[in-house]
Amino acid sequence: MFFSYQSDIPSKSGYSIFSASHFGCLLSVGILMAIIVLIFLKSDHKKRTGILKFLPVFLLCMEASKWVVLFSIGHANIGMLPLHLCGLAAYDYLLASFLPSKKARSFFGEIAAILLGPGSVFALLMPDWTFYPVWNFFNIYGYVWHELLLLYPILLLIDKRIQLKIRHLWYEAVFLAVIVPPVYIFDKISECNFMFLNWPEPGTPLSFFASLFGNPGYLLPYAVLAFAVMTLIYIPFEIARHIRGKK
Repeated sequence: MFFSYQSDIPSKSGYSIFSASHFGCLLSVGILMAIIVLIFLKSDHKKRTGILKFLPVFLLCMEASKWVVLFSIGHANIGMLPLHLCGLAAYDYLLASFLPSKKARSFFGEIAAILLGPGSVFALLMPDWTFYPVWNFFNIYGYVWHELLLLYPILLLIDKRIQLKIRHLWYEAVFLAVIVPPVYIFDKISECNFMFLNWPEPGTPLSFFASLFGNPGYLLPYAVLAFAVMTLIYIPFEIARHIRGKK
């Protein structure tokens, strides 16, 4: 049962969102995050750099372990490719840690803080893997993966390696302009739905947009919503910088 894939899981083996099991999983990853943050706070600059380089490498090792399990149980499939934003985040974090240029690291680090990290919050609060039992590889993987996606930009902010400025919103625009078109084409060819570009998921704002504008018409308000959310994330940092400037 621990390594069972979704198609092999008996019905009603999972748990509900905002149930005791869900909160227990969130508490577990929260404790793990707190421990890592405390270690980071007590570390010197060299050790902090090591931690920030270790995390994206560890994420890639996690991705490799997932595929080892999938192949071992005979369930490797195209739908498990890392083409959602949460899957692509590991590669962004790798660039944010290992590129030689400080400006380039800041570019990808800000994308991590404004686009990729916040996305993991929504995934943790509304996981789409709750059909798995709590003690299942893919359930545990989902929480640990998204916890580390959230943790990485938090550590960047703690160490002041990035300075979030709303005029940098074009960073995220360029990032999305580069990755969205090929993923959209791949979705059309493979009949997958990475980044929800092929069809809207039921019960989400995207399904409401589709009821108004159709498919692919819903993609335009989808983009507007994404940039509105990113702008809102920038605003508290802009306010904080303005207050510091007055002092």
